[in-house]
Amino acid sequence: MICSLCPRNCRSERTDIQNLNGFCKMPLLPRVARAALHFWEEPCISGTNGSGTVFFSGCSLKCVFCQNEPISHGGVGKDISVERLAKIFAELEKAGAHNINLVNPTHYAEAIRRAFEIYRPAIPVVYNSGGYDKSETLEMLAPFVDIYLMDFKYQDPQHAFAYSGAADYPVLAADAIRTCYSLQPQCIFDEAGIMQKGVIVRHLLLPQATRDAMAVFDWVRQNTPNAYFSIMSQYFPTGAALQMKPINRRVTAREYEKVLNYILDSGFENCYMQERASAAEEYVPPFDFTGV
Repeated sequence: MICSLCPRNCRSERTDIQNLNGFCKMPLLPRVARAALHFWEEPCISGTNGSGTVFFSGCSLKCVFCQNEPISHGGVGKDISVERLAKIFAELEKAGAHNINLVNPTHYAEAIRRAFEIYRPAIPVVYNSGGYDKSETLEMLAPFVDIYLMDFKYQDPQHAFAYSGAADYPVLAADAIRTCYSLQPQCIFDEAGIMQKGVIVRHLLLPQATRDAMAVFDWVRQNTPNAYFSIMSQYFPTGAALQMKPINRRVTAREYEKVLNYILDSGFENCYMQERASAAEEYVPPFDFTGV
């Protein structure tokens, strides 16, 4: 396959077991670092039983501050078949997961589609992405996806280029989220408050980036008014970010409160707001091939 699944459009030759010079460096068949119940998503996703989360290796963004660096940059994971991926979905469902949560699925969209053709869970499927997606790829998986959990990392192209090497991110992420919203325009919850369908747009607040965070929030409120917005305070510097100012420190209480007050003053009610105590490494799951 000559790959153009993500906006990098590197047109790398990808086989089941190799990737020749592509940006993500991943083969066509899935590489998975962990498949387990996960309790640190938004409450409507994790619930009480946990989200059946599949952590895929590789990434089309490779942000310098990525908290999942071993899998996004380092490619840590176990290569599995499409058939095994389908069985993982069934095993997570049997374990009581509220949903099947596909973390960073973009570059495996073809394999994921084939896995769902083998086994389609009776619980919702969550497409959990960094936001750097093509509408064509999202639409290909649309028959199988119920919830879109999408990052909107930057409105500022300078930040997007400096931290993710993708100056086009603001425009393309906006296009991707509009596509998701067109596919799932209403948020639907069950009697226990667990989301069944809808869109959640996440934004991770970075140091000295309060204006960018407020711009992202304004875009979400104006363009996807029925979606939920999730502001996250969990940033801590890791990897290359440890050597890069100003992101070589954590977000201050003043920075976070400024953004929270802006959101609260807007009157927009569909919001999740993360506690600052979440900025801790213990919330990063171990990529130890559990469930793979």
